[in-house]
Amino acid sequence: MTTKIKILSVLATSTALTLACGVLAPSARAQNKESIKIGVPTALSGPYGVLAAEVKRSVDFAAEQANAKGGIDGRKVEVRYVDSEAKPDVARKQAEKLALEGFNILTGTISSGEGLAMGPMLDRWDAVYVSTFSKSTKLTGDSCQPRLFRVNQSDPFDIAVVKPWIAARKEKKWMSLGADNAWGRDAGKSFREMATANGKEVVADVYSALGTSDYAPFIQQIKAATPDGIFVALSGRDAINFVNQAKQFGLLDNVVVAGISINLDSVIKAVGPAIKGVWGNMNYSATIDTPQNKEFVAAWRKMYNGDEPTDLEGENYVGMQVILQAIAQAKSSKPADVAKVLSGGTFDTVFGKATIRAEDHQMVLPNYFGQVTEKDGKLRNVVSLTLAPAEATPTPDPACKLPKL
Repeated sequence: MTTKIKILSVLATSTALTLACGVLAPSARAQNKESIKIGVPTALSGPYGVLAAEVKRSVDFAAEQANAKGGIDGRKVEVRYVDSEAKPDVARKQAEKLALEGFNILTGTISSGEGLAMGPMLDRWDAVYVSTFSKSTKLTGDSCQPRLFRVNQSDPFDIAVVKPWIAARKEKKWMSLGADNAWGRDAGKSFREMATANGKEVVADVYSALGTSDYAPFIQQIKAATPDGIFVALSGRDAINFVNQAKQFGLLDNVVVAGISINLDSVIKAVGPAIKGVWGNMNYSATIDTPQNKEFVAAWRKMYNGDEPTDLEGENYVGMQVILQAIAQAKSSKPADVAKVLSGGTFDTVFGKATIRAEDHQMVLPNYFGQVTEKDGKLRNVVSLTLAPAEATPTPDPACKLPKL
């Protein structure tokens, strides 16, 4: 009996030494690996709060999906969220806090101003930032940064997909309404240039402060100008407030309305039939017919009780796909290593294989345009025009001067 106890004791000691030396099966070793830390400074409160909820759902989904498969190289994906309030100065402070705490792979901001505030600080923070929604041309133009990447469509993408539509329209007199921020002003300027080049008259560009609750003065100004069409660049609560009030004032019944982000799935859900007939861009749709997207949508439905991913959820999922693949390819989560892989890298996405250009760190993508209408018993965006990546993606901005990574 004593001999048996001694043998068991020796075996236990041997097992403990094996554990200490790390000579175990991969699954056991993986538990001791440092997690991959992703920081998400996003507008959890304020006018973009409804969009931030979609950011969170998609990032959580991608992290859970990766962890269910054993993580990346046996490393668990860990995500931390902070509230940026859609304010550039707050986003910069919150992103710095995340980076200092080790969550230095950043994504999920919504406002372009936030990304523009974060970009110049990335080297100092030893961080990398992947934009999944911000559209300002400056991010991949004159304000581009070595550790800043964009995997979503920018303003020029959206103007490119609006161009063939407006060129075929009979409406001659237009007016634009945009958010008074970097994105809204970019969109208004780009629309004016494109519309004018196509023989349209743009009588005025109007900009509303982020978080505007009363659009009556703007609607009255638009009605007084008697345009045939309105181009709108609003999103989140701003878009919801505008659509509801424009419907109440009868504006949407008398003019053609088209825009950027005004027709996001979250806006359609919030305002219902009021938005029926509005035209707009669609950077992602659950109906995109690729094997990769079908697989993603099926997995999403399974996790979220039959729901389809919204446009913004699809865009943010692409960001997470790219980030996690870059880490796997780099065999490292150090921002400098990840940035080297991202620059010029090709990744599997819901759109198929897509490349991030080394020249300006913009991903080459397709784009879509259509109208909000009833289909299969549901009010939704229905695609009427698709631009292939080569047609949709603008050429690199010569103002962007990036060093080779």
